Amino acid sequence: MDVYKKDRAAAANSKIQQNKTMDIYKIVEHRPWPLPVNRWIMRQTWRNVLFLHWPIQPGLLRPHIPPALEIDTFKGCAWLGIVAFTMKGIYFRGLPFSVVPSFSEVNVRTYVTYKGKPGVFFMSLDVDDWASLNIAKRWYRLPYHPAKISVQDCGGVIQYQSVRKAGNPVAFKGSCIPSNDVYFPDRGTLDHWLTEKYCFYTTRNGKDIYHGDIHHPPWPLKKADIQIDQHTLFSPWNINISKEGPIAHFSEGVDSLMWNGKPLKLDS
Repeated sequence: MDVYKKDRAAAANSKIQQNKTMDIYKIVEHRPWPLPVNRWIMRQTWRNVLFLHWPIQPGLLRPHIPPALEIDTFKGCAWLGIVAFTMKGIYFRGLPFSVVPSFSEVNVRTYVTYKGKPGVFFMSLDVDDWASLNIAKRWYRLPYHPAKISVQDCGGVIQYQSVRKAGNPVAFKGSCIPSNDVYFPDRGTLDHWLTEKYCFYTTRNGKDIYHGDIHHPPWPLKKADIQIDQHTLFSPWNINISKEGPIAHFSEGVDSLMWNGKPLKLDS
């Protein structure tokens, strides 16, 4: 009987995961370009997502971005961001269960374009999960770093803390209080430009560039009051703009589909 119940539970969970994926796949009206023709490889579940963005002069970013990529700007201004969140699950295509337990991540990112295709450029990703660090780092060539990270909901105050384990202590500690009102930013607004990105670019040596496609429903955003107690995430690039107050957004999260990363074929 116990085995029968387990089989039924597994089948029910598989059906739930399939339905979630199909629901995501059907929501495409907001995308800037069609879904890729090849198959997605995994679904990820992002929760308690904090977006922090600082305006920055493009020239300060240029030494840290491969020359083939154009720094993307909004009304002439580039933006440097921190995104902290909890990864509640990673589901490979065809598997009804997450291949990793819940873990937290903090990434530093800016925005670039290649041949008119805008996307996220990851400058660093701090993560406290062994699988993501050692498997996804090779798979996607993303600049992962091991860190001790926590994201906690303390009575409506979401607390984030991250300390990198290796080398000089690169850390972030802060909290946010999200507003009650959810909104979906309009196209052409800064809020939309900062959050609605559907591909990523990355490099590990400054020369070879990799990219991958992403799909998710539009971000349900909330305004947020924030407090930053510690922040040295930009120190590896000697960028010091964190004294300026960032633009903050919070989202309870979305589920996303990921395609395999692949080398970017640069013009010779």
